[in-house]
Amino acid sequence: MMLRVRSRDGLERVTVDNPQHTTVSQLKALIQTQLRIPFQNQTISTNQNLLLAKTHDDISRFTDMANPNTPLSALNLSHGSIVYLAYDGERTVAGPTFHPAGSFGRKMTMDDLIAKQMKVTRQENPHCELVSFDRDCANAFQHYVNDTLAFAVKRGGFMYGTVSEEGKVEVDFIYEPPQQGTEANLVFFRDPDEEKSVEAIAMGLGMRRVGFIFTQTVSQDKKDFTLSNREVLQASEFHAESGLKEWVTAMVKLEVNEDGGADVHFEAFQMSDMCIRLFKEGWFETEIEEGHDPKLSKMKKDVVVGVKDTREVDNDFFLVVVKIFDHQVRLSSPFLFSLVLLERIELHYLFRLLFYLADQCYFLPLTITFLFDL
Repeated sequence: MMLRVRSRDGLERVTVDNPQHTTVSQLKALIQTQLRIPFQNQTISTNQNLLLAKTHDDISRFTDMANPNTPLSALNLSHGSIVYLAYDGERTVAGPTFHPAGSFGRKMTMDDLIAKQMKVTRQENPHCELVSFDRDCANAFQHYVNDTLAFAVKRGGFMYGTVSEEGKVEVDFIYEPPQQGTEANLVFFRDPDEEKSVEAIAMGLGMRRVGFIFTQTVSQDKKDFTLSNREVLQASEFHAESGLKEWVTAMVKLEVNEDGGADVHFEAFQMSDMCIRLFKEGWFETEIEEGHDPKLSKMKKDVVVGVKDTREVDNDFFLVVVKIFDHQVRLSSPFLFSLVLLERIELHYLFRLLFYLADQCYFLPLTITFLFDL
């Protein structure tokens, strides 16, 4: 049997030849022989918090493996289990014998393997200072979802606006591509030609794509998570595609108020840098099995969360909260906010929009010329 031993030096392995009859005392002797840590200096436990202990008093509280005669079988230790080790003193961790690189490349040392482990930590500060929604734009989006869909199925879109030098994002309109929503899933049927037209219109208005917005259904609100694993995957995909460090992910849902009624609630996040890196490098399991806990994202390989090796990461580790404000766009008009429902109107209506706005803003004739050249 092989046991993994995690200490302040990293993760090492100890071979146990007769696990059914091996005791705690004999395991310590094996650690002394194989890892060169004196028997009397060792404290071992199945509790990972042992590695966080700062004083001898703290260490002495971990007593699950204090009895030297306790058999390993009584501690539910099996092949591959992790035992946590604290010890006094210093030691030199011996690496494997050096071998020149052969036809299959350089040999990996234990330090190399540890260095390659991905450590997942929380990101405290977003790259986006705040996100501000135009009031009419936000209302147009939530009104359709609330009044027509009753938050029974998911709905989403891409947010367009501006990004200041200070990292402030302003959202002025939302483009909703053709899509199919269910209680738990949202699928976009993206049309590259239509998206190019939307991008051209946004560029002419001095705007760009700045984020992704979606709704959670009333059935999802009863679950114990902020974003589901499917939502994390979708938000990460769009964030990674954008290449914009200030990219915002916004979520809209119904919340019960103090009077027992329901209020529409907006929340904004950024996916953490670590989350985007994991997504780009292909660490996420993209096929989500039926019945898998939606608050956990599954990895293809072990990552380190705290001091624990795991393949399941709480989605909240990937979220960085962004402050929300609102504003009133200076070009406010009924036509402008019909862009929110772009998939439900013919594209030629957009030209009517531009002619309408040309009377209100001096730079829009250039926009119209630009669009006619498409």
